[in-house]
Amino acid sequence: MERHVDPVCRMDVDPAKARGESEYEGKRYYFCSPRCREEFEREPSRYAGGSRSGGCPS
Repeated sequence: MERHVDPVCRMDVDPAKARGESEYEGKRYYFCSPRCREEFEREPSRYAGGSRSGGCPS
């Protein structure tokens, strides 16, 4: 299984069990929760780089 990381909270996500997904600049991202997906979609350029530290948005 390919490893995917939620770009917002940095948790490992199984694409088959993801609670959301989104595409940005041709790449598909998977999320642990709808809230993380919503946060990503507000500012995708902030999260797509992968350098942000972990933690689901409150």
